[in-house]
Amino acid sequence: MDTKIQLSYQEKALELLKKDAEKIAQLIKVQMDNLTMPQCPLYEEVLDTQMFGLSREIDFAVKLGLLEKSEGKEIIASLEQELSVLHDIHTEK
Repeated sequence: MDTKIQLSYQEKALELLKKDAEKIAQLIKVQMDNLTMPQCPLYEEVLDTQMFGLSREIDFAVKLGLLEKSEGKEIIASLEQELSVLHDIHTEK
């Protein structure tokens, strides 16, 4: 495959994965603000499901060679950190 095309696919994969991570963070923020407490089983189920889905997307992109494993771990770690901050803000209210 042409190197230029490969880089384009890699950039697109990274962009899409970051957007999915942002959607998860937004979903959790809305849920915390309006619906449930972080200790709620429904909240935990949504978070677990969304995070699992994102991790599978990342694994797939890594297997295709569109993403380095370290980049995938960075996306997950960044999202987990953001969710931790949201959780802390919510529990301080």
